[in-house]
Amino acid sequence: MFGDGAPTGRFSRGGGWACKASVMRIGVLGATGPAGRGLAARLADCGHEVLAGSRERAKAEVTVGALRERWGDRVAAITPANNVQACDADVVVLAVNADAALSTARYFADQLTGKVVVSMANNLVRNGTEFNAVLPPHGSIANEMQALLWRSEVVTAFHLVPAAEFEQLDEPMESDVVACGNDDTARRTLMDIIVGIPNLRAFDGGSLENAVGMETFAAVLLTINIRHKVRAGLRLSGV
Repeated sequence: MFGDGAPTGRFSRGGGWACKASVMRIGVLGATGPAGRGLAARLADCGHEVLAGSRERAKAEVTVGALRERWGDRVAAITPANNVQACDADVVVLAVNADAALSTARYFADQLTGKVVVSMANNLVRNGTEFNAVLPPHGSIANEMQALLWRSEVVTAFHLVPAAEFEQLDEPMESDVVACGNDDTARRTLMDIIVGIPNLRAFDGGSLENAVGMETFAAVLLTINIRHKVRAGLRLSGV
């Protein structure tokens, strides 16, 4: 379904992808939540055609209307949709809450056949002033999702990017984003999307076996932010 192929961009001296992503049709399931709404806005602002999905199209229409009222033509490329309609895209992002990520993947497995599916879920629980990761039998949500979506290619990213930052279109997002996935072409496609967002750098994190590292480190990063009262993100040094 997805074979090896040449990267869609070239690697820069700084370690990130140097080209701007080509325009794509991207579906976002759960686009009415904080992460989904912000990501949909940010992707549309970068020129992508975005299908903003929700369980009820009417709810998506309200969310898209609010985004257009705030950002105008910058988010004109967002189309409200229900989640089934949002699956009609080249790449589909599951931006639903972590506790609903796997059930959503299972429910839409047929519609997601042949798609690149992006998981950004961290399954965390808060215990006082720290967060802890809760991992499923396959070791990570991403691996669990790939087992469910065996006719799709699951890739992961954005685990360590605060959801609220996506929607602040006037503010740069200065983060490094690690992409993991078993298929080279799918992983490179995701990296190309990442670097289309100004100031983000994309790094190849290898197969889904390494997704567990990103999902669990999210708990550490959030704990640091709580205890030190900061909004720290990921930035790799030396590259």
